[in-house]
Amino acid sequence: MQVSARGEYAVRIAVTLATDHPRTISANALASAQRLPRKFAEVILGDLRRAGLVESARGVEGGYRLVREPGRISVGEVLRAVDGPLSEVRGRRPEETSYEGAAVNLPRLWVAARAAVRSVLDEVSLDQAASGEFPVRVAELTAEEGAWVPR
Repeated sequence: MQVSARGEYAVRIAVTLATDHPRTISANALASAQRLPRKFAEVILGDLRRAGLVESARGVEGGYRLVREPGRISVGEVLRAVDGPLSEVRGRRPEETSYEGAAVNLPRLWVAARAAVRSVLDEVSLDQAASGEFPVRVAELTAEEGAWVPR
């Protein structure tokens, strides 16, 4: 799995909004809090707004806020809002792949990999990402031997 810079920035912005929910925060303050380029943060906030995850308010107290409680928005939703599907094989969804011969079973593998990614990113809410109080299974994954070792 690869998380793009756009996806990483979006999650950082969303987690920052979660910690101050329901307060409205300006794009400039969000960018500054996470040391992100302001223009890039504004583009990402636009994506999150179009996806129905944040709303904007104008005026002196204007800015952005989450549309739902942070506990009801998953990290997976945020990533999909800016990057599209969580898993693709050469630009196609895993279930859209098909092969012949020895590779005939690969679609099942791609679907399983997507399910594994979903089981983490769709189960962790912005609230949990901000607090570090992850669901038990996610916490167990990070505690597994070798989890932090690159391969």
